[in-house]
Amino acid sequence: MFNNIGLTEILIFLLILLLLFGGKKVSELAKGAGQAGKELKNINKELKDVKKDINKEDES
Repeated sequence: MFNNIGLTEILIFLLILLLLFGGKKVSELAKGAGQAGKELKNINKELKDVKKDINKEDES
């Protein structure tokens, strides 16, 4: 669905966000998105670890 998004579309989207919310709010949104991405990455790692533990128990 989003495979055809190019640099131009991203820049237009960012410009619209900047115009709608202002610079301070956009930076807060970006910071929140970065923190959410980091948290999702940590959750994904934890799930992989649990899956490995379950597989080890099944092999025993």
